[in-house]
Amino acid sequence: MTPRVALIGAGGHGLSHRRVLSRLRDAGRIEVAGLCDRQPFAPDDAASLDGVPFFTDHTALLAAVRPDVVVICTPPHTHLPIALDALACGADLLLEKPPVMSLDEHRRLTAAVAESGRLCQVGFQALGSAALARLVDAAPAGPIGVFGAWWRPDTYYRRAPWAGRRSVGGRPVFDGALVNPFAHALMQALVVAGPGFRPRHLELEAYRTRDIETDDTTFLRVTAGDGRRITVGVTLASAVFLAGEIRVGGAALEYPTDRLRLPGEETSREVPGRTGLLENLLDHRADPAVPLLAPLARTATFTAVGAAIVGSAPPIEIGSKWLVAHPEGGGSVLPGIDELVRQVATTGELPSELGAGWASRAQLIPL
Repeated sequence: MTPRVALIGAGGHGLSHRRVLSRLRDAGRIEVAGLCDRQPFAPDDAASLDGVPFFTDHTALLAAVRPDVVVICTPPHTHLPIALDALACGADLLLEKPPVMSLDEHRRLTAAVAESGRLCQVGFQALGSAALARLVDAAPAGPIGVFGAWWRPDTYYRRAPWAGRRSVGGRPVFDGALVNPFAHALMQALVVAGPGFRPRHLELEAYRTRDIETDDTTFLRVTAGDGRRITVGVTLASAVFLAGEIRVGGAALEYPTDRLRLPGEETSREVPGRTGLLENLLDHRADPAVPLLAPLARTATFTAVGAAIVGSAPPIEIGSKWLVAHPEGGGSVLPGIDELVRQVATTGELPSELGAGWASRAQLIPL
């Protein structure tokens, strides 16, 4: 029987899921059972789903169409209740990242998945990367460094009521440079570290360069019980673009592009092949011998680290004297931040230890 798939959160980032649903429907792999969003959304030629029932309330969708699989692409602080409702209706889940807001929510969802006998895949699509799989198989040893330097204009923080916020209506919000746009980098670094990587504490330097509540420039050192470390430097306030890279033991993975250099190799090469997470979920439903690429259990450490970051002290503002206007307008950038995030990832030292004039001592957060 052709699986019937519904999408909750069809607007905004949900467009990417609509395109996947349209492609899989045209290939005969699924039937699109329904779409849901609180607001109307613009049509898209590459995601034409004309005639599919549309709802503004997810409970109405679930009751009316009884889907086999539900894709949830709503704000992170709404994930748990919607996921629980979908499981109670007998649906398997593709739940966008980050899956939930805390380890307590992670445990509640894990228990509900087990009790229902259903499946839960988390939308860390970078885990479908063949390049990542090759890096993990190579098992290079040594400290892990992660860096990336992107630019997001001020309008990025006005795209949704929760964007750039630490709370909305008294509820915590899961946003910030490392737990949202760079979440794939953190998740992939944890996968490279392996299932035996058990974080003991975090050292966190979180900063903001604009009038927001959360961080747009973030530095993190995660130390495991066995002494291994992951050091991360990422920013959304750079005039110079660095795609994002994970380095370990002479190997380097440019995670957005799947360019990989293994130990002993002089140059990076593109490793083609990404398995879509919905396709992987459908394959696993048809044949349980096909492993899920991003099962909920695989994201527990990410949730613990992410929740610690979100629950930490508010980010420190980097004063205007350190900033310049972006060449194309839309906000300010921090000169030299592209060089600094790379230096942090390479040396394992944080900005306060490297003498950055705007830096403050890291927060020490036990886990």
